[in-house]
Amino acid sequence: MQFVKMHGLGNDYVYLDCISGPVPEDPVSLARKVSHRNFGVGSDGLVLILPSDKADIRMRIWNADGSEAEMCGNASRCVGKYAYEKGLVKKETITLETGAGIKVLALDVDKQGKVRKVRVDMGKPILAAEQIPMKIDEPLEKVVNQTLSAAGQNWQFTAVSMGNPHCVIFLPEVENLPLSEIGPAIEHHELFPERVNVEFVKVLGSQRLRMRVWERGSGETMACGTGASATTVAAVLTGLVEKGTPTAVVLNGGELEIEWAEDDHVYMTGPATEVFTGVLAEDFLAEED
Repeated sequence: MQFVKMHGLGNDYVYLDCISGPVPEDPVSLARKVSHRNFGVGSDGLVLILPSDKADIRMRIWNADGSEAEMCGNASRCVGKYAYEKGLVKKETITLETGAGIKVLALDVDKQGKVRKVRVDMGKPILAAEQIPMKIDEPLEKVVNQTLSAAGQNWQFTAVSMGNPHCVIFLPEVENLPLSEIGPAIEHHELFPERVNVEFVKVLGSQRLRMRVWERGSGETMACGTGASATTVAAVLTGLVEKGTPTAVVLNGGELEIEWAEDDHVYMTGPATEVFTGVLAEDFLAEED
């Protein structure tokens, strides 16, 4: 079974081309195995590149713990790069079917035919509590500056869904936070019936944010495209950045440019990098998960 390892700002996945090759019978088990950084390839999860009857191409994503994710911004850029450079889709604007709907990828291609950057239309953010989803007594059209208790303290948060749920927390400092202690407590909080991705954010200046992320099912990762998008929306809702102006979101793995535009769509621009290709050995595939 051939694979390619790719990353978007260090948010790395193992990608299987299931248009040119086979579809794994048990992607849940395979995701857990290949993601292990000692006994597998090492990644934040597994992505299958599939044919689509609704768009140019389709992707499905499993986190490192085997849970399926609806959407991943960094993975979508990598899928766009792979699809174009491998000739699966021969155009510079690609429609991508995801668990969170169809996304449009605009590719920045150099003269050698290599994709340098990808701009993803992430769609409109979901702000209503019921749709994020959250378990609360009263319906809220926007969840802004609410409070939850976790890991022994109270946290003020704003909730946004970009096809997957996010809990965004703005703080004076984020570099020394013990995410491995705080992240799981919020990820599994009773407010979020489908668990939640958690962003810890510091405002660096005008239209510039520093973000660390605890991803649902994967732990702290180097970058998260949907998280950066949700963070920018939350920053607009709380008056920290302006809507309609690009915002630089600084992640552990680098920077993404995010804009919540006047058409109400969120646009994410960033790189995608191919690291290596390989073949999963039969003995490895046959091992018990």
